[in-house]
Amino acid sequence: MVEATDKLKLARRHLDRVLAVEAAALFKGMETSRKHWEKADLARALNAGHGLPDIWQLLRDLNEARKSAAYGDCPAPDLDAEDAALRIEQYVEAVAKLVEGGTQK
Repeated sequence: MVEATDKLKLARRHLDRVLAVEAAALFKGMETSRKHWEKADLARALNAGHGLPDIWQLLRDLNEARKSAAYGDCPAPDLDAEDAALRIEQYVEAVAKLVEGGTQK
């Protein structure tokens, strides 16, 4: 079974917002998903229930940008790369504090 700390290590290495959401969810005993929109919903629940930064809209925008580039079936959202990178870095660090702080489920 994948552990929260394993996901956190990967998230830190890649500054990956999805892996960070999964790490926090695993740490809190929440079910994860492979679907992008469900990961955004999970991020919203982690914000509401556990005080992590609210990245729900950022995850949705990043998924829309991915779909726009890959399939061209939707307009690309207006994203600022530096702002998105900063918010992802802040989220990964907030998850690190949660996981390494040790207050589980």
